[in-house]
This record gives sequence, C-alpha cells and structure tokens, in this order.
Amino acid sequence: MPTVTTPRSPVLFVAHGAPPLLDDPAWIAELAQWAHELPRPRAILMISAHWEARPLTLGATRPVPLIYDFHGFPDRFYRLQYAAPGAPALADRVRSLVADAGIPFHASERGLDHGAYIPLMCMYPQAEIPVLQISMPSLDPHDLYALGQALAPLRDEGVLIVGSGFLTHNLRSLRNSPVVPTWASEFDHWIADVLTRRDHDALLDYRRRAPALQLAHPTEEHFAPVLVAAGAAGTDPVRFPITGFWFGSFTRRSVQFG
Repeated sequence: MPTVTTPRSPVLFVAHGAPPLLDDPAWIAELAQWAHELPRPRAILMISAHWEARPLTLGATRPVPLIYDFHGFPDRFYRLQYAAPGAPALADRVRSLVADAGIPFHASERGLDHGAYIPLMCMYPQAEIPVLQISMPSLDPHDLYALGQALAPLRDEGVLIVGSGFLTHNLRSLRNSPVVPTWASEFDHWIADVLTRRDHDALLDYRRRAPALQLAHPTEEHFAPVLVAAGAAGTDPVRFPITGFWFGSFTRRSVQFG
C-alpha cells in the first residue's frame, strides 16, 4: 500500500481576545475563515497566557469543566461550554518529547482556560478535535523557545500547536476608542518586523530591544506564548491572518508560521 503522508502543520499564535470577542461577529468570522484555510488537525496543543505552572504541567486528558478565569462579565460568559474530546495519545507524545529534551513535567486534571477555549469556539466551534493544554513552565524566553523546539516534531504528526495571548496587553490602557496609542503601534510594528524577518535573536532579546515594553507588557505572560510558537516554527515563513487593534491598545495581530 502507498504511504500516507500528513501535511506538516503550521504553528499559530492567536490573539485570544477575552469573552467579549464572542460578541464581535467580524472577529469571529476572521478566526473561522483562518481555521477553514488550515489543514484539519488531528489534535490541538494549546499554550495559553493564562496558565503558568512549574514544572511543565499537562492538563486534563478527558473532558472536564472549563475554567472561567475572568471576572466582571455578563452571566452568559460563565455558562460557556466547549466539550472537546480529551487527547490522551497527544499527552503521551508530549511527555515523551519533553522527557527527551530534559524538561521536567507532571500531569493534572486542569480544564481549559479562556485563553484556550475562546479562540477555539470561533475556529473549531463543533468541538470535535481533541485538545490538550499545557502550562508555561517559566517566562524565561530561552526556556519557552526551547520548549517549542522540543514540541516541533508534533507538526509532522498532524498536531496544531497554538500559542494564545496578546502581542500588546496593558489592562490599564483599556479604552473604548479607535485611537491607538503610539507605544502600542510601535510595539506592534516591531514584533511584526522581527517575526517576518525570522530574527529570533531579537525576539529572544525582546526585554532589551523591544520599544515601550513596559507599556506594551507591564507583565509578560501574554507575550510569552509567541516564544513557544516561534521555537516550534523554526525558520518557517510568517504571515498575519488577523491584524488591527481592539479597545485602543490591544493588537489583534495573530501569526501563522508555515
């Protein structure tokens, strides 16, 4: 019989919005169209800004309740459901890859957080694809990049690796305004340029080289998932399926590597 080959999966970084993304039909449509254009994954591995845990921790491998890790929103957002199948085979493979890379890990029964299920509800609303979420074991750029490198073989196995965060994220600057602050546009331009040129040295040194970092990221957890994605992507070409800004200073820029 002829050998069946699996197309190499791209790697994504998704600006995950927050629950109000689900009230934005245009953004939902952009995410849905993006997913439609991608090869259908066998499974999805999510790395969200909203889960930091050392050592690297694997989430539940069976459907468990979602985590409503937000506050002050309408009640309907606390009734959201996304009952994707668990991914025990993917969990086993992740354990093997990170063990080979010397990265400590353990398992948990943690459910998906909103950095995972909000974009997935828009991209894969039928919740038919197995999903596994893993934690970020640190915010060290080199550690996160190395984690992505360790996970890269999954791309040849039909797994879609998705980092989920925001490339600018300053809650103190939240404004219902179309006016984009200069610092936000400068940071957005910088990261787009660095990723397009695949200048991973600059990316890993973002704490020294990025403009207006303290304004763009008073805390850095929303930036961190792009480092995992870049590590898994290597030198693959980059495009930006979604751009623009949300609530003034939050860039919606999302990235497809490969």
